[in-house]
Amino acid sequence: MSYTAPESEPPQPRPSRSPLRRPLTVALAALVPGALLGWGVYAAVGDDGGGGRADRASAASASSAPAAGRGAAAPDEDAKDAAPLKGKVVVIDPGHNPENFRHPDEINRQVDIGTHHKECDTTGTATDAGYPEADFTLDVAHRLRDLLAERGATVKLTQDGDRAYGPCVDERARIGNQAHADAAVSIHADGSAAGNRGFHVILPGAVHRGAADTRAIVAPSARLGARIADRFAERTGSAPANYLGDGTGLVTRTDLGGLNLSTVPKVFLECGNMRDAADEALLTSGAWRQKAAQGISEGIVSFLRG
Repeated sequence: MSYTAPESEPPQPRPSRSPLRRPLTVALAALVPGALLGWGVYAAVGDDGGGGRADRASAASASSAPAAGRGAAAPDEDAKDAAPLKGKVVVIDPGHNPENFRHPDEINRQVDIGTHHKECDTTGTATDAGYPEADFTLDVAHRLRDLLAERGATVKLTQDGDRAYGPCVDERARIGNQAHADAAVSIHADGSAAGNRGFHVILPGAVHRGAADTRAIVAPSARLGARIADRFAERTGSAPANYLGDGTGLVTRTDLGGLNLSTVPKVFLECGNMRDAADEALLTSGAWRQKAAQGISEGIVSFLRG
């Protein structure tokens, strides 16, 4: 609420003159020259040559300025960073679909991925106990969506268990492209041999053929993948895959339609191997999946903030 002062103040009563006023005026007039002379002498000899007057002026100025926590509030760093992804668009691509197995004809249909034709989608893998990769990817995607939304991002999923099957890999890429995503991540879990453990991030290789042209996204996707790999390892405690990637957790491929057809920075994350008992124990843990989502989220935030 603002307050506007009146344009003019009401006239004030004039105080009566004191009988002592004239003698005091005379006395002060006599004292002023002496005071000025004393100040001149002090100014000439009182400065110790070390900038005393400047220091005193600086100190006076500092003492009159409001100090943080005393008169003026210090900048709120938490408030400044409360929504670091505001204005950013992130597309999350949960791999496969829980209902794909019911639609073999549709998901086996061949689509053009630039380098060659490939099936529309697959059913994905599962743990030995029957926990499907498609259920895993949706769960992590939901957790990741919530974390990114809390940071201010606009988040879009390529599928949310709301489709009969798919979408096909070319449509998954198209969804990210049409959203003009600042980053896109496809979430998966591997189905390798027992004993093969750990996560890896798949980066797009340089492809320029037919409908595919990844040349503009290779470098930013590599940065996105490296940030996710670092944060994912920190949060989950998982190690990079021991069976590919030479221990870096980073693998480049040119045979995946979801990457080949993307025009925005995009990576695939294989969070672990569902067919290894040790990795299975992690992938089937809700607490671990939350850590996984946090690691992915932090990697995306790091990438988008530069």
